[in-house]
Amino acid sequence: MADNHRTIGTLSVHPLALGGNVFGWTADEKQSFAVLDAYAEAGGNFLDTADVYSAWVPGNEGGESETIIGNWMADRGNRADIVVATKVGNGVPEYRGLAPATIKADVEASLRRLRTDYIDLYYTHVDDTSVPVEDIITTLDGLVKEGKVREIAASNIGAERLAASLDFSDTAGLAKYVAIQPHYSLVSRDTYEGDLASVAAAHGLAAVPYFALASGFLTGKYRPGVTVDSARSGGAAKYVDTERGRKVLAALDEVAAAHDAELATVALAWLAAQPTVATPLASARTVEQLPPLLAVTDLRLTDAELAKLTEASA
Repeated sequence: MADNHRTIGTLSVHPLALGGNVFGWTADEKQSFAVLDAYAEAGGNFLDTADVYSAWVPGNEGGESETIIGNWMADRGNRADIVVATKVGNGVPEYRGLAPATIKADVEASLRRLRTDYIDLYYTHVDDTSVPVEDIITTLDGLVKEGKVREIAASNIGAERLAASLDFSDTAGLAKYVAIQPHYSLVSRDTYEGDLASVAAAHGLAAVPYFALASGFLTGKYRPGVTVDSARSGGAAKYVDTERGRKVLAALDEVAAAHDAELATVALAWLAAQPTVATPLASARTVEQLPPLLAVTDLRLTDAELAKLTEASA
């Protein structure tokens, strides 16, 4: 594998994780296959999906993204080359929460859709505080021992519960979270920085941030007075008329011009340079959207440029 691969537990992954939330939503199976092919041809191997993608689309019931990825891997015969991350706990009603029985049933459903007998990285999607961390970790450890899951991770969890989970794994000698997937970007720093990032750093967790491009805002296409026809425009719109949003775009414009790079590449490069971050996560609906995302592997920002972006986003 390429020298620039990152390590998450025992997994070796590409510096850009490809988000699968658009597969079965804004990209049908044919479009999704084209994006997946282009990503793999560029050396990409790290796919991120979830049991719930994309249940929010009328007519969908969840599992569409996993199904598309499973069909693609089966068709291309490349399962051994791909690192697949999926999630449990935020699915359709029967798979919501992290009760042991829910986790055990949901992993089987994900394995069927992915057409595989193991998941490389299995996240708890949203913490379920009604279930003791001991029960969650013990159940996940069982999946690792059975060979159904290689590594475990957590998303959308508070610092205290994360610390308690990690401490229990250490004390009991059970499987331990190797990664965290927080909401984190240039316009959303307090969702990770602070206590949560400190716990992750103390335990050597790798962060794989989602909303790394703030629903497209950090690509620069959403600006005051500009109308963008996109299914995700609502998520980006909330940053457009904020002082922080304007400062961040101005700094991104300046740094991007210096490197003849796209804003998305610079935003991802800033994220990739942050403590604990192993690989940012971004999705592409079309093959044309991939190059600026993949370019993060080759862009190195100077200390001054990183500082400029950090200051603008404070």
